Amino acid sequence: MREGKTEVIRRAREILDNYRGKEIRIMEVCGTYTHEIFRQGIRRILPPSIRLISGPGCPVCVTPVDYIDEAVCLALEHGATICTFGDLVRVPGSGRSLMDARGQGARIRVVYAPQDAAAYARNHGDEQVVFLSVGFETTTPSVCLAVQEAEAEGLVNFSILTANKTMPAAYEAMRGSTDAFLYPGHVHAITGTAVCEELAARGTSGVVAGFTARELLTALAVIVKRTEEGSPFFENCYPRVVRPEGSPAARRLMDQMLEPCDARWRGIGILPDSGVKLREKYAAFDARVRFALPAMEGRENPACRCGEVLQGKCLPADCGVFGTGCTPEHPVGACMVSGEGACSAFYLYGG
Repeated sequence: MREGKTEVIRRAREILDNYRGKEIRIMEVCGTYTHEIFRQGIRRILPPSIRLISGPGCPVCVTPVDYIDEAVCLALEHGATICTFGDLVRVPGSGRSLMDARGQGARIRVVYAPQDAAAYARNHGDEQVVFLSVGFETTTPSVCLAVQEAEAEGLVNFSILTANKTMPAAYEAMRGSTDAFLYPGHVHAITGTAVCEELAARGTSGVVAGFTARELLTALAVIVKRTEEGSPFFENCYPRVVRPEGSPAARRLMDQMLEPCDARWRGIGILPDSGVKLREKYAAFDARVRFALPAMEGRENPACRCGEVLQGKCLPADCGVFGTGCTPEHPVGACMVSGEGACSAFYLYGG
């Protein structure tokens, strides 16, 4: 088995090392790919004609400023306890981050799963608890399960603030920015591969990849070989996890509890039907409904170029504040905060 894996890596390296063709732009539609490709030294061995560009595959990074403003409003003006993944705490809003709100007395708790937030609500009946639901198809089913659990237990002090997004509209928006997508493996473990196959039929190539060095090198080598053949293609290079049908049970759960809605993506704008929200049956668990939140218009820092980074229009180092005014300790934009952000990867690994 070990020899087989070594041979796969050798063959992939040979294909990449020997490539002398036209430039190939490959968009990493997953922030974990960006970090792993850096961490494993893959960027350093690629020829100049293979250009990796970031895409909108980091859920925290594409979450708009007005969402942070809503969360800060819930914490400071409505006195809600905010339960969130750690990356969101330092993402700047229009004026304040959740960390700033915590400094002003707000209750901000870091959790590792939406079920942790439901459990906190169960044990603190005197607090209104709001879970910040940010993510793609990979994590959305777990949020649905937490709401189901809260409904079954009759929790009246638990709700979610949704910023969940679905990837197909983002692929469509980014088609002109790349020659091939490196599709996010964990997303397509849920959704299946139909959308990738449909995009290939319309001229947009891509592969679904895993996350190990062998899997990433294989995926990149497949892109090079198939690009040389000259026809649009799709290949599933992560078959041990991703199946054509995905996870029907997870999709049924999401369809049962959620409905499509327009969603704003940082840097891209509003993409129709690219988000999801709770159906009317579950409106009691929708924080926007429960607290009658007004519509908010976020104001991004004009010095931040996260939006362009997320569209592959520039590298993080092209931003004037990268590494100086914007660092992981003092971020100007979300891409420097998130553990999946392109700016944090370039800062950490010296891109």
